[in-house]
Amino acid sequence: MIRPFGGKVAPVSATTKPFLPGAAVRSIRPSIAIAACAALLLAPSAAAETTVADGFASAFFVSWSYDAGGTRSIEWIGSGIIWLLLLLSVGNIGLIGNLFLVHQRRAIAPEGVVSEVRRLMSQGKFREAIELTAREGSFFSRVLHAGLGEASLGLSAIVRRVEETSDELTLRMLRRVEHLNVLGQVSPMIGLFGTVYGMILAFRSIVASGGNADPVLLAAGIGTALITTFWGLVVAIPALSAYALIRNRIDELTGEATLQAEDLLNMLRARAAAKSGGES
Repeated sequence: MIRPFGGKVAPVSATTKPFLPGAAVRSIRPSIAIAACAALLLAPSAAAETTVADGFASAFFVSWSYDAGGTRSIEWIGSGIIWLLLLLSVGNIGLIGNLFLVHQRRAIAPEGVVSEVRRLMSQGKFREAIELTAREGSFFSRVLHAGLGEASLGLSAIVRRVEETSDELTLRMLRRVEHLNVLGQVSPMIGLFGTVYGMILAFRSIVASGGNADPVLLAAGIGTALITTFWGLVVAIPALSAYALIRNRIDELTGEATLQAEDLLNMLRARAAAKSGGES
């Protein structure tokens, strides 16, 4: 029986179920327990990921300094050296990719162009061969076109012009690759500058503490020294390796293209010899 506000007793029907807070609590208790377990399981992993990410960024991308109270702040000179080396690393990767793409066989001695010029010259169509090499901009075409342009001066002038053009174009290619050598030589020096600066910070902390430096203060300067050295090597090693590989590839392909051009010019020599033999 339920006694309403008016004081009279109201009957409860058999189909009417009274509100039972305990039942509602019991119905949501399992879901709360599951959510709590999931939170307990996921929270450590999320915190660990955040800690790892923050630790990696703090260790490799920023130089920190600590005061006597343990307060951490950014050490701007060391951080600037690190960020400069990071920019050089990005530029280094872009330059290496560009140089590898540019100095391919199709840009120096494309097989289709070489075979077509050989066919034209073997058929005596020298004018068509000259026009083809004038339109096509590969190393081989430019060298051969320069040589054929001296045809009126004799075979010796043609060969000399081919060699001069080949040397000029090869040096121009190597001059671009030389940027990698500069990066490979300069970046360790920048890293060494950061190393010296970090060691200065470390020794200064020892002096400031009267010879009893806090290991945290001492480690901050040593960390700056090691991080800048690390990024200097990250730039230098790929730059010098790519420099050697690309330089050797340029020497190989340009030498091959020059030999092919000279071999085609031998057709002119043979044609001139046959013509002089026929006249005699």
